Amino acid sequence: MHRTFWIGLLSAALIGCGGGGGSGGGGNPGGNVPPPADPFGLTVRPAVASLNLPDQSIGLGAFDLVARFPNLAFSSALFLAGVPGENRIAVVQQSGQVLVFTNDQSVNTSTTVLDLSGRVLFAGEQGLLGWAFDPNFVLNRFVYVHYSMASPPRSVIARFTWDAGLDQVDLASEKLLMEVAQPFSNHNGGMLAFGPDDFLYIALGDGGSGGDPQNNAQTPSNPLGSMLRIDVHPADPNDPFDVPLDNPFLGDPNVLPETFAYGLRNPFRFSFDRQTGDLWLGDVGQGAIEEIDIVTAGGNYGWRVFEGTQAFDGSLNTLPNSAFTFPVFEYDHTLGVAIIGGYVYRGNALPSLQGRYLYSDFGSGTIWALEWDGANVLGNDIVATAASPTSFGEDNQGEVYIVSQNSGIFGLEVASGGGNLPDLLSETGIFTDLNALTVASGLIVYDINHPFWSDGALKRRWIAVPQPSQIQFSATGSWIFPAGTLLVKHFEMELTEGDPTSARRLETRLLINTQTGWQGFTYRWNGNETDATLLTTRETETLTVNLAGGGTRDQLYEYPSRTDCLRCHTQVTGFALGVKTRQLNRDFAFPNTTDNQLRSWNNIDYFTNDVGDASQYEAFSALDDTAINASERARTYLDVNCAQCHQPGGPTPVEVDLRFDTAQGNMNAVGVTPTAGDLGIANAEIVAAGEKERSVLWQRLMLLDADRMPPLASHLVDAEAVDVIGQWIDGL
Repeated sequence: MHRTFWIGLLSAALIGCGGGGGSGGGGNPGGNVPPPADPFGLTVRPAVASLNLPDQSIGLGAFDLVARFPNLAFSSALFLAGVPGENRIAVVQQSGQVLVFTNDQSVNTSTTVLDLSGRVLFAGEQGLLGWAFDPNFVLNRFVYVHYSMASPPRSVIARFTWDAGLDQVDLASEKLLMEVAQPFSNHNGGMLAFGPDDFLYIALGDGGSGGDPQNNAQTPSNPLGSMLRIDVHPADPNDPFDVPLDNPFLGDPNVLPETFAYGLRNPFRFSFDRQTGDLWLGDVGQGAIEEIDIVTAGGNYGWRVFEGTQAFDGSLNTLPNSAFTFPVFEYDHTLGVAIIGGYVYRGNALPSLQGRYLYSDFGSGTIWALEWDGANVLGNDIVATAASPTSFGEDNQGEVYIVSQNSGIFGLEVASGGGNLPDLLSETGIFTDLNALTVASGLIVYDINHPFWSDGALKRRWIAVPQPSQIQFSATGSWIFPAGTLLVKHFEMELTEGDPTSARRLETRLLINTQTGWQGFTYRWNGNETDATLLTTRETETLTVNLAGGGTRDQLYEYPSRTDCLRCHTQVTGFALGVKTRQLNRDFAFPNTTDNQLRSWNNIDYFTNDVGDASQYEAFSALDDTAINASERARTYLDVNCAQCHQPGGPTPVEVDLRFDTAQGNMNAVGVTPTAGDLGIANAEIVAAGEKERSVLWQRLMLLDADRMPPLASHLVDAEAVDVIGQWIDGL
């Protein structure tokens, strides 16, 4: 049963040419008064239309993602844990602070008990990455941290004492346990946790760059790419730690004695099952596979010989496959790009999840519940979607929380309802005439200045905003949309180049701001182009396109899954990528007149404030507008097509900022050595001033393999963009 979703919509049908002011007044019915010189494209907001769309998050229909501690704000949140012996929660921020507060949903104050921001190297994947309470914390008040430092770049594992009387971690109490040199800025790992044996486990990545160029993960004589295990209560209190006598490689001269397991790429988050003691780990993959491992003593988990179960660098494989421990589960990059390991649920609030391993993906935000019987995966179900999840955490009762990078802390609750999405596009009510693509009352058609590259597809766009809600306007940043906002984008492809009559309907995408956040959906049109069916997974199709100069080309076309949608429509850009000032500041041919879109939307009170004359705002240039210099067009293209991931807080470990407003010197691109692979280019730089051929950014635009940019749903090189961005780089 579908729930009817009531939203107040804007009508493209109720458009007049009257009204010379913000009130949108009409003309004289008798026709004696001439229309104003500059009529508005839109004059009224119509009555409510009813659409068959969900108003809640869609998982399996079993759980809702709900905000926890909504009166508190967190910046760069990275981890959560219950304070032992207390009814309090500790939240770790990557910037260097640890905040503590009462475990009460109405709490509105927190205390900063630790602030390492003065010494922490906070950039990209670096910062305050790990936090653990001593097993005897109630008595000794010891806490352990993993943080990044510069000059030289290194990971620091240290112990501090939390003064109970002052309720502060004493910075002067630091006891250095370990420092590990970091050759690159990424793949630091980060998690710390005590096992049921009361030993401290430390997860370290392979040292960074792309493809483990130093082969650290298969060189266990160093700590990188390994799970370490140490006794932080040494026999001699002056020692930093002891090595447990049952560590698996103790006495092996070729292996660091602290090593518990190795062959890991970037083990960012791991946890111990409260009931069984099993060590569950999410190891972030390279370009294809994300994996879940159950880590045991002495295991070699394969990287970089294997990525998951797939061969990665066979030249290193001098061992039989039996020497490696393969993941208990893996998924490819159709479902996400960076696994966030979680916890086996052992709480009481959600009995249907009991014993299931909860985990997520930083890119897609999908939260899954994996069912494992000790030998086989019995199920892997989607339960919710979160925005940029960085970690999971447990309180003292074993209840699990989801930590979102900038949105706060969330939990799962048994769903109170919310409906499902119809299987057919015709059942949504968005189009009153599917053949003509006539939209229901209230959907506004719009266009943008600089379209996203979609392998040459033709696109049409509509928006609906619930009445009387309004959009919070920003001149250069992202707009903020009310719950109930609907964005519709329709895709077609000319099967004969330059012939509009040959256009074939491919897909119609919906982006819905539900009460529990934005969600994306794809409807794929059938072969007769009479209706479209809701997709649950990514699908592909090979199109045969007749070329204008003769001949044909076979073009792979990709239909995105639900999880794919939020990989591009990221939280850091406000989810709605094209609906912003610089894109919409343009004239548009409304049914009865041509008008500036911002002017028309403002006229019908679409915004929370009167935004005034559209001419005061900037507008993006089109890629093919040769009247605009190549530098501006190139920076616009990068903003539109790349900055949703490549900016501070975006879902990529590469510390590049490709936003249009970022000064060239702050892009961390020009003259910068790449850390995510150099594509075999000698003396490569991300952007090599004056030399596009030596620029990884430019070279990636011409690739169609796993190194291509953009990495999702692109199987045709944007030749015009390659040319313009090449001109920009050569002109630097």
